[in-house]
Amino acid sequence: MKRKNKPHKNEGPIRRKFKQGIPIKSLRMILTFFVLFVMLITTVFTVFIYFLLGKMFPDMTRYTMATSAAAVLSSAIIGTVLAAIVSKWFLSPLQDMIYATEKVSKGDFKVKVKENYAPKTELGILQRSFNHMAQELDSIEMFRKDFINNFSHEFKTPMVSLRGFAHQLQAGGLTEEEEREYIAIIASEADRLTNMANNILMLSKLENQKIVTSKTRFDLDEQIRTCLVLLEKQWSRKNLELDLDLDTVSYCFNEAMLSEVWMNLFSNAIKFTPEYGKISCVLREQDKTVRVVISDTGKGMDAETLEHIFEKFYQGDKSHAGEGNGIGLTVVSRIMELCGGRITVESQPNMGSVFTVILPAMHEPDSV
Repeated sequence: MKRKNKPHKNEGPIRRKFKQGIPIKSLRMILTFFVLFVMLITTVFTVFIYFLLGKMFPDMTRYTMATSAAAVLSSAIIGTVLAAIVSKWFLSPLQDMIYATEKVSKGDFKVKVKENYAPKTELGILQRSFNHMAQELDSIEMFRKDFINNFSHEFKTPMVSLRGFAHQLQAGGLTEEEEREYIAIIASEADRLTNMANNILMLSKLENQKIVTSKTRFDLDEQIRTCLVLLEKQWSRKNLELDLDLDTVSYCFNEAMLSEVWMNLFSNAIKFTPEYGKISCVLREQDKTVRVVISDTGKGMDAETLEHIFEKFYQGDKSHAGEGNGIGLTVVSRIMELCGGRITVESQPNMGSVFTVILPAMHEPDSV
């Protein structure tokens, strides 16, 4: 349980109020009363100056004394009014920021504040940063909603198929060929659900992981070939041509984790490459890095998709949304962060895509 901070016995209500924070409206009211109070004090002080001048300079005329006192009073009033105007001008952007922040806290990410200060000033930076934050939150919210819609649909579709074909098998009366077909469909839909669950679980694990363990030395070129063998059914169905140019490279890292990188990249290349297309992979070890370049002759990506391609839940091509869940490349990006590597992508619409993975050749096997 959180312990409530008890007020100090010597603290008064005003001091406690200031520690808790003063609302903008209350602060404006305080400033108004302060201005009136200053004007009252100034009037009293002016009268005092008038009589003081009369005592100190008996020969001074009443007109001269009144003029001097009026000048003091006018200066004080003008200064006070100007101070109030400046204070109101200074508090206005803060009130706008508070209003906008309350909107964001309630889930309205469309809100924006006016950027009416110079970009390099503190308030200008604050306004620009707030608008950028709200825009990013709006994008994340949009991706989240898209993911929930896509995931719900993709989860429901195989479940309906599983239930329907299972009921058909349970009812009986099917030919042997129909039974084999229905069993194959059930197996395929079960694999689809398993893949979906595994991706989400892996991403959740990777996001919370800070240190990579179980590092072993293995042949990286053989690992890439093994991944392509596991995906043979997919690329054979589309009659894709594979062009491999792999150097023999011994690498040390978590083998299962790095395998996910190649599985996701090759799966994407197969998914977006039309029939009779081509997928190429080049593996080179240079200096102290390992470079893997995977390219395809697929449909490519536009600039907007390239900007968000590694973001969680993002799916640039809605027509292929049913074949994935928008987190495969996020998994790849996170694994690159954990291994100290990086991944880049170059693509243009209808010109294919080129993914370049650069791995640091500096890992050592875990000590036994």
